Order: sequence, then C-alpha cells, then structure tokens
Amino acid sequence: MKLSVLDQSPVSRGNTPVDALRETTKLAQETEKLGYHRFWVSEHHSTKSLAGSSPEVLISHLAANTNTMRIGSGGVLLPHYSPYKVAENFRMLETLNPNRIDLGLGRAPGGMPNVTKALAGGNSMGMDRYLEQVNELASYLKGEDPHRMNVRATPLGHTTPDMWLLGSSAASSMMAAQRGLGYTFAHFINGDGGATVVDRYLNRFVPSEFNDTPKTNVAIFVICGETEEEAEYLASSLDLAILLIEQGKSGEGFPSPDEAHQFPYSVFDKERIRENRSRMIVGNPKQVKQQIEELASKYQTQEVIVNTITHDFESRLKSYRLIAEAFELKENASLDKTNCNN
Repeated sequence: MKLSVLDQSPVSRGNTPVDALRETTKLAQETEKLGYHRFWVSEHHSTKSLAGSSPEVLISHLAANTNTMRIGSGGVLLPHYSPYKVAENFRMLETLNPNRIDLGLGRAPGGMPNVTKALAGGNSMGMDRYLEQVNELASYLKGEDPHRMNVRATPLGHTTPDMWLLGSSAASSMMAAQRGLGYTFAHFINGDGGATVVDRYLNRFVPSEFNDTPKTNVAIFVICGETEEEAEYLASSLDLAILLIEQGKSGEGFPSPDEAHQFPYSVFDKERIRENRSRMIVGNPKQVKQQIEELASKYQTQEVIVNTITHDFESRLKSYRLIAEAFELKENASLDKTNCNN
C-alpha cells in the first residue's frame, strides 16, 4: 500500500500564515524522508485558518525543496479558471520537475459566494461547464489544439502531469470514469457512501491516453499518537475546529486541545462531533494501521492520502512519523527500489 499526504497549510491560533507555509514546506521534506508517495496541497480563499490559496505557486516551491516525492494539487478549483492557463501552469511545473507533478481538480467554490465572485472577476462561475472544462484541459495538457485556433499550452515537453478528479459524491467519479482519469474520494469531507461511488467508477472506467486502467485513492483525516489517549487529546482540537467551521465560527485559526476541553459543548454539538468522527481515523499506531487497511479494502484502493491537522506542528509531524513506522514505509520503499534495479 502507498500512503500519501494532503496538507491544507492549517494556521493554528497564535501562529501566522507565514508559520503555516513554513510548516507545509518542512512537512513535505520530512514526509518524503519517511517514505510517503505524494504530497498534495489544497486551494482555499479568504480564510484565516488555511493559508494555501494558490496551489500552483506552492507546488513550485515544494518541488524545488524536495527531491523525489510527487507534488500536486488537491485540488485546483477549475470552474474559476481558464483551462488553457491551468494547463500552461502545470505544463511548466512538469517541465521543471519531470514525472513528479499531479494535477488534481475540484469543482467546489473554495469559499463564500463573495469569494466566487471575486475570483471570477464579477462573472458567474462555470459549474455547468465543468466536464467541458475538464476535457479542454486534458487536451491542452496532451499538447493538442482543442479549438483548432493554432493554440497550444506551452512549454511542450516529453512528460505530462498526472490528472485526477477529486470529489465527495458520484458526479465527479462518473466524469473521471468517462474521461479515463484518476479519481480521489474525499472521505475527510464526506464519510458516507464513498465506497459505492468508487465502485461505480471502477465498473464504468473507460481507458484513455492518461490511464489504461482505473486509478484511485481515498483521503481521510488521521491523527496518530503513541497511545490512544494521546491521539484522542490531539484530535479534540480538530473536533472543535470542524464544529466551529460548520457553525460559521472558524475565527482565528485552529484551537488548541486545551481550548477544546474547556469548550461549553451542547448536546447537539456532541452529536455533531460524534457524526464527524466518521471522517477521521484516531488512535495509536496499531489501531491506525488496522483502520487505514480496512478503509483501503473498503474502497478497493492501494493508496490512502493522510490529512493530519493538530494544533502544534511537532504533533502533526509525529503523527505522520508514527504512521510511517507502523507501515514500514521506508523499508518498503527501499525494497521496491531494489526490485526495480534488479
């Protein structure tokens, strides 16, 4: 099994966006050493709790500060943008970093309606054109001229970024299957029904110039501690953060576990936290390994993307390290490399 990373550049209370982006860079470097397969960054706008607003720029920085790990977007919110310009951005990234770049695409607004309006320059968002945009982008990435205007996305190179559609419902999975693209289910957004969605993708996949066979992974919140008690303590911060986001009260960054334990939860709040735990894996290394393996089996995939958010960076990095050790990622990566050389 491959394990990968989704990092949203979380801003903890008491820290700044500068701190968050430095931590993202450090996390990419350290998880590469630990044996994680790929490192994706997200796109969010006009929020004080997540610093990653421009994945293309951040990917360039991360690729320059790592060596072998795949770096990509999880994901670029395509309805806001010109497919041609997105293709040029990622052709440039791929040319600078051959065989290392992933282009993950999403169709979510990425913020409140005023954010959507600002990104579109006052125009309406092209949600109804999403499949058309995906097809157009795929053509440009392959060096084609989809509108026959003698226009191609440059620089043209010998390799092409891997293209993924990201989603938390059936719509994106059917698009990915029809176009022969990789598909990521965002279990950390929607903890229900994902296995059925992925099964439909697998059964309806049409081979393409991008992929001969289906390619999937699943992303989930994971918090691992040396003990179950430590993990639960750390996870209480994320529990509260998600609750406050749902209530439109995200405020100044992610709260600490101490704040979480002092929060005056209502009966409804406690029930929401319990329901939101379907989007997380929390426990000690043995428990986390077992639950990740069960999740992968349920989703019929060989890759799980880990999204860990804790209040302090050292706990976040420690969680990734404990998971890597539980799966023996470094040892398996070395074995794979040896087998490839033989």
